[in-house]
Amino acid sequence: MEYKFTSKSVDDTLTIAQNIESEKFPNMVICLEGDLGSGKTVFTKGFAAALGIEDTITSPTFNIIKEYTNGELPLYHMDVYRIEEIDESIGITDYFNKGGVTIIEWADIIKNQLPKDRLVIKFKVIDEDTRVLIFIPYGDRYEELCNAVL
Repeated sequence: MEYKFTSKSVDDTLTIAQNIESEKFPNMVICLEGDLGSGKTVFTKGFAAALGIEDTITSPTFNIIKEYTNGELPLYHMDVYRIEEIDESIGITDYFNKGGVTIIEWADIIKNQLPKDRLVIKFKVIDEDTRVLIFIPYGDRYEELCNAVL
């Protein structure tokens, strides 16, 4: 089942991220998909703030993975946009079982590496301020999360 949320501002995107964070659990995987500037990093900022992470959150485009370990749970923020070929030495899949929350921007690029259970959020740009977020839960725990929040 798909769930839709219309964000009419950056604040709306931050709020929905904070609401999703309120249902967090260890080894949670959130996969973000959407064009450049569609709100993926804004969502991550809201989620990180709700976790209590005070660091400045930026897209880890050149680092691939940024780790934030000073919140309620560790946050592993990935941006796989620049990955042309999956290199197992990067250890992306190792993060899925480290007890934290993994948020992956451009997750559709590595869909064969993603865990079976995960939450996919697709960002669709409507206009300068408006985005439609489509939530697609894979697995009972993510379905319950969507039912609780959306």
